[in-house]
Amino acid sequence: MIQLRDKSFEVYISHDEINQRTKAIAEELMADYADKDPLFIGVLNGAFMFFADLMKHFSAPAEIGFVKAASYEGMSSTGKVDFHEAGKLPIEGRDVIIVEDIIDTGNTLVALDAYLANRKPKSVKVCTLLFKKEAYQQSMPIDYVCFETANKFLLGYGLDYDGYGRNLPEVYILSN
Repeated sequence: MIQLRDKSFEVYISHDEINQRTKAIAEELMADYADKDPLFIGVLNGAFMFFADLMKHFSAPAEIGFVKAASYEGMSSTGKVDFHEAGKLPIEGRDVIIVEDIIDTGNTLVALDAYLANRKPKSVKVCTLLFKKEAYQQSMPIDYVCFETANKFLLGYGLDYDGYGRNLPEVYILSN
């Protein structure tokens, strides 16, 4: 149990479980993209830890890049998602794998897919650490899932609570 700001959290997924599943997903990806030239795109800020660990286990040739999704001004959603690339990503004609920390409603994911479609990728697949299947409101397939999770507030391993907790090596769940 940990205390972060005004909330208590307990371990939900251990670091060892995360490492085992991340390695297994990387092996699946290597088999699926063995003779291809994939471009992995990590969605910041949350995916940074999962993305780094996934790439450590992915030993085949690949290129990596990052996008930052922004849909908030202050504490309110604008209803529109803007994407900012870290450098110009070479997307046209490429097999792209979007790497997310968590997918819940899927709204950001669908917006990112539309953003990428304008750049004419060969294919787009989705890889996520956590998938809240109960909360998902889209039809876009989620191709690689480490863990299906409860539709509860989660923290750690890239996920934050008011900007804190991203550095925790496990995934925590809000205690009742």
